[in-house]
Amino acid sequence: MSGWPVMPKELFGRVKYISTRGTAPELTFDEVLLAGLARDGGLYLPKSWPQFSHQTIKSFKDKPFADVAAQIMAPFVGDYLTEAELKVMCQEAYAEFGSDAVTPLVPLGDELWALELFHGPTLAFKDVAMQFLARAMDHVLAKVGRRATIVGATSGDTGGAAIEAFRHSNRVDMVILFPEARVSDVQRRMMTTPGEENVHAVAIEGNFDDCQALVKAMFNDHAFRDDVHLSGVNSINWARIMAQITYYFVASVALGGPEKELSFAVPTGNFGDIFAGWAAKQMGLPIKQLIIASNSNNILPRALDSGRYEMRGVSATSSPSMDIQISSNFERYLFEASGRDANIVVKAMKDLARDGQFELGSLHAGMRRDFSAFWASEDDVADAIRSVKAETDYVLDPHTACGYVAAKRWKKQNAAPIVVLATAHPAKFPDALEQITGVRPGLPERLASLLTDEERIPKLPNDLAEVQAFIRAHRAGASA
Repeated sequence: MSGWPVMPKELFGRVKYISTRGTAPELTFDEVLLAGLARDGGLYLPKSWPQFSHQTIKSFKDKPFADVAAQIMAPFVGDYLTEAELKVMCQEAYAEFGSDAVTPLVPLGDELWALELFHGPTLAFKDVAMQFLARAMDHVLAKVGRRATIVGATSGDTGGAAIEAFRHSNRVDMVILFPEARVSDVQRRMMTTPGEENVHAVAIEGNFDDCQALVKAMFNDHAFRDDVHLSGVNSINWARIMAQITYYFVASVALGGPEKELSFAVPTGNFGDIFAGWAAKQMGLPIKQLIIASNSNNILPRALDSGRYEMRGVSATSSPSMDIQISSNFERYLFEASGRDANIVVKAMKDLARDGQFELGSLHAGMRRDFSAFWASEDDVADAIRSVKAETDYVLDPHTACGYVAAKRWKKQNAAPIVVLATAHPAKFPDALEQITGVRPGLPERLASLLTDEERIPKLPNDLAEVQAFIRAHRAGASA
């Protein structure tokens, strides 16, 4: 693979990961992959960021997406996978995407593009990382002769992408928690129609933050964690972030990078997708600005404006994947922005748990340099979808529409090229799109039976003990 060693190959084997809270042991890539959340409650990050020269970045031009992805991920994987193993894994992960480009770019206006991340099997950007993650995790588990129990929370798209990626795994039992009646019908059915006995989607009485809190509580219950060999595939898992870094490089090179400096508007809930962009910038990719795009559950734009991260109630919107008040990956940014001061992170997380808020303090000025932020009301979303459809005949999903609104507002003061991350196919939100445009978007032919397939939907209260009991009962061999 031309230009493969973006850092000396002998250093690959030494890559280590550290926790944002400072007391968990350092881990290797395979250990981080299976661990998910650190045992001190923190999130793992590489000990150092690999650097890509402009020459290496230029060499990505016109290469297949899988080859570029393998090259970008190689320094994070270390010597756990050979060059050939990693390349094959990436080729398999992206072979079934609906576009040969995997993440194609579509022009939306003057130096404004949509980066379509929804050509995977569940029509959402989560597929880009999840299809790789499933193959990597199966490889690790087979190597050590183990099974794992994966538990995750979803506000809509992660669950379907995870279940689709792992439904044929011989090594993984999976339980995905989603907020009852707070995901679209298509999102729910992508989780509840697969019939394999190793995958389960559970409706929780509560919102996404309740589901995420249950997952974190299970990871912090070390006895339960060890008993069921718990692992995670939410964006708390470093491998998810790692795989999402890839399309920032691919998009940049396709549009003239690294000589041409782009900005990216990112629909943002859990902060994982935009943190991947921040990571790409640390690795040498020229990015002018990263723009946080939110819906009316606008905790991150408010934090950037005020310097206070303050939780409020969650309201249901047409973009449910962003109906969030706890952006878990923001902890990774706090760690980096503080100069990797775990004490600052621990205090912020304690304040958040106790008071529902924390002060950014000295980190506020840095956040305002690193990001811009805008939020879109439901009227803004509808207006954006209608105007883009009228002007270009292109249909935005509600999440991408939030990104489009943010991009247009940013461009009023910045005459610079910008890419909007198109995070989901409009067919995942047919009711919202029909109400806004008068036309109900259809699913791709390969998903034609989704709306009639039989569902399995166990429902549980927002109760840790009951959820843990369900997981124990539904692991492979649990009834034997």
